[in-house]
Amino acid sequence: MSTAAAEAVSVVLLLAVLTFAVLRPGSRPEALAAVPAAVLVVALGAVSPSRAWEEIHSLLPVVGFLAAVLVLAHLCADEGLFTAAGDAVARACRGRPQRLLGGVFVVASLVTAVLSLDATVVLLTPVVFATAVRAGAPARPHLYATVHLSNSASLLLPVSNLTNLLAFTVSGLSFTRFAALMALPWLAAIAVEYAVFRPFFRTDLAVPAAATRETDRPQVPVFALTVLGLTLAGFVVTSFAGVNPAWAALAGALVLAVPALLRKRTTVRRLLGEADPLFCLFVLALGVVVRAVVDNGLGDAVEAVLPDGSSLPELLTVAAVAALLANLINNLPAVLALLPVAAAGGPGPVLAVLIGVNIGPNLTYAGSLATLLWRRILRDHGTESDLRRFTLLGLLTVPAGLALATVALWAGLRAFGTG
Repeated sequence: MSTAAAEAVSVVLLLAVLTFAVLRPGSRPEALAAVPAAVLVVALGAVSPSRAWEEIHSLLPVVGFLAAVLVLAHLCADEGLFTAAGDAVARACRGRPQRLLGGVFVVASLVTAVLSLDATVVLLTPVVFATAVRAGAPARPHLYATVHLSNSASLLLPVSNLTNLLAFTVSGLSFTRFAALMALPWLAAIAVEYAVFRPFFRTDLAVPAAATRETDRPQVPVFALTVLGLTLAGFVVTSFAGVNPAWAALAGALVLAVPALLRKRTTVRRLLGEADPLFCLFVLALGVVVRAVVDNGLGDAVEAVLPDGSSLPELLTVAAVAALLANLINNLPAVLALLPVAAAGGPGPVLAVLIGVNIGPNLTYAGSLATLLWRRILRDHGTESDLRRFTLLGLLTVPAGLALATVALWAGLRAFGTG
């Protein structure tokens, strides 16, 4: 197959996979389209079997990490962690929806950072909805906060987002160095979101909420919090030891799973389901399709456009290109396409790519799979997102968030370096 034909076939198949993932007809798993597409690009010669296996082999540790963190998050939910957090926020708001929004921002940012954006979208969003309803406050600003923060607040740790895990593997940074360099961008992105949300939803936030009674206070899940803290410490230890942090996530999940299994509060089958093996398979197959697109033209185009330095203008350009590509082809394919080129410039461009692909998706529904999942969860609760409101909110937050987070990254690189 000629290069031009291989590129055309690869692009068509990638767009078909992404369209299927966005629409998910009949709620069918994304892997149903991605796996045949991956087989086709190999069979047609758009990518060699060795290159396809190389891509799968490089993604396996990342996918294993993702599966372990998903199980850990669901077990924390079973222990009542998210319900307790929602109740604490409701009690702290004391009838003031502005305080409720602030509490949601804090909880959503921490959940996203520690347990990944999937936990925020899948597990925290329903809790936030129920909390707002129980408090008698309009749910809209708080629900939009969960989806925005699932993207923009996922900058802090390698475990916060699948895109982070992919970048972490090529960055050459330790777990703690990654977190140190991304702490200021993380705070900057959250600050921009909050500064825009307050005036944007001022009408909703002017509606008084009801104070929550003290008798509604649930028991604090001390065991889950302790295991979660030890798991975070395990991420640091394994990183310094040169061991895949997925083992720490797996250990944390097992510590929570064993008592739950013994008490028959869960089953092995359910735990395997919570690891979302079909989504993990989708990631692997998508990686092969993206590899075909990159090898047959996109890689050269990205290399021609993407700067490889760490000056402020170069980092801003990288973040902007990453955000644009994320909204065109979704942030997961975007990061897979950009990282091989960005990695040649060192950690600075790699982290700038993350800023673009994590904050940028707040501009359109198609920018992130998490956003699409959030919309489905809203429908399950009898409400709908508004395209106009979502887009306008994105226009107000994304450019400012990209700019300030990238400036914060540049400042951190200059102050602390990457060693």
